[in-house]
Amino acid sequence: MGADSVISVRTDTVIQDDGVEISRSFHRHCLVPTDDVSGENARVQAVANSLWTDEVKAAYTESLPAEEPAAEESSEEAPAEPSEESAAE
Repeated sequence: MGADSVISVRTDTVIQDDGVEISRSFHRHCLVPTDDVSGENARVQAVANSLWTDEVKAAYTESLPAEEPAAEESSEEAPAEPSEESAAE
């Protein structure tokens, strides 16, 4: 877990044929204190539940930048661009 309370998860997928490894691949993803970990592996859930106290969750949420209000769409139409014909004149 980093200083910002992010948990990095790496999953190994191993394919074996008669007990002999024939392929291995890795998948990585990160979890933050506001994430739902209910679908994660039990070990990941245990780590998140032990590290992400209410204080850690609150501090993480407070560290996020404030959301900017959505820009209102203007009811005015943008001026039309000149056509190639009128631009050549």
